[in-house]
Amino acid sequence: MSDSGTTVFRAQRAFVDGAFIPAAVVVQRRRIVDVADVRTKVSGAKTVLVPDDAVLLPGLVDSHVHVNEPGRTEWEGFRSATLAAAAGGVTTIVDMPLNSLPPTTTPDALAIKRAAAEPSAYIDVGFWGGAVPGNLGSLGPLHDAGVYGFKCFLSPSGVDEFPHLDRAQLDAAMEEIAAIGSRLIVHAEDPDLLAADGALGRDYDAFLASRPAASEASAIDAVIAAARRTGARAHILHLSDAGSLPAIRAAKADGVALTVETCPHYLTITAEEIPDGASEFKCCPPIRGSANRDLLWDGIVDGTIDAIVSDHSPSTVDLKRSGGGDFGLAWGGIAGLQVGLSAVWTEARGRGIPLEAILPLFTTGPAAVAGLAAGVIARGAPAHLTVFGLDDTYPIQAAQLLHKNPITAYENRVLHGRVRRTWLHGKSVFNVTEGGAGEAPRFRGMPRGRLLTRTAG
Repeated sequence: MSDSGTTVFRAQRAFVDGAFIPAAVVVQRRRIVDVADVRTKVSGAKTVLVPDDAVLLPGLVDSHVHVNEPGRTEWEGFRSATLAAAAGGVTTIVDMPLNSLPPTTTPDALAIKRAAAEPSAYIDVGFWGGAVPGNLGSLGPLHDAGVYGFKCFLSPSGVDEFPHLDRAQLDAAMEEIAAIGSRLIVHAEDPDLLAADGALGRDYDAFLASRPAASEASAIDAVIAAARRTGARAHILHLSDAGSLPAIRAAKADGVALTVETCPHYLTITAEEIPDGASEFKCCPPIRGSANRDLLWDGIVDGTIDAIVSDHSPSTVDLKRSGGGDFGLAWGGIAGLQVGLSAVWTEARGRGIPLEAILPLFTTGPAAVAGLAAGVIARGAPAHLTVFGLDDTYPIQAAQLLHKNPITAYENRVLHGRVRRTWLHGKSVFNVTEGGAGEAPRFRGMPRGRLLTRTAG
């Protein structure tokens, strides 16, 4: 085999078909053309040797990212978000339809967002549409424009331009989603079981009590019932309540077209460790107690949970600190796009769970949620690859992360496992070791991420 434009990645441990194997991954013209024996000779090819203390992974997929551009670009933007993603081994994201202005609820708004993303994306980007009261009955044109599905809230979203659906509107959305062959992804909290908006004080327990697990359970039951009745594909976003797992298991066993995700912060942080006034930990639904976290891990191990995604929902530091650490007044959202795999691997290894058990939830799991062709090392797949040092340790300092605003719930945590290099379409985009001592990680070339659509895949 020979080709002057060929690169072969040789690794003693490459993640292929759900297991680590020795492999030579051969890349030509942006795609993987062969996965061969590690000793296979490829004449004339450039060779990338993966160190024996690292593993070769497919590029990760994150189907739940709030980029916020245009309109709230001071919170985050496509350049900063995709740089952070590449540094975390993520090569494909799907952007949420809020908190940008305008929200992605019409084809025109989608075009505006794509125009903002095109010159700035260092990785591939797809887009969710939004289902809100004002566009029900007319989701088809946005579906035809290429969004991967539609997000809705069952409780207030936190921004006025993206109102939530009531139960009757949820049923109507499900019927429309089923008719056009799309999917509905749902922020599932019951507003009738949430405390009123406003100040709560600096006590985290008060905030936790304001958004009880019963609210999630009630809303998830409603989603399951609507999906069962209509046959629509439904997805539960950012599950924090492990008490809802039995209902989810039962619905799946009954053939309901249901998937569910959780997030690194729910798997790695507990309510007991959150200090009063530490509003960087605020998210909705909230981080719950340690016993709940253990049950979420049971849902990871038994396959009930389909994906682990960041729900990267950043804001400015001022918004995160609103009210001087009052959990009722601060913006709710965790900035964690860059560190998700490291954070979850740190927790998993402490529980004796092997890396190969969690990797599908960062790759093929979220890809399937969105209907993307990504997250695998296989012939014909995009040449999205990352090298991960399993035993590398590093402290998290928000000021050194590539997110736009230097605040994160992972501050001062020492994590195990670090992304060393990332390739997009066979081209190196990130190399943590390329800079000299004390220098920032290096990014190669201009932004070359592709904007994905449902029809193009």
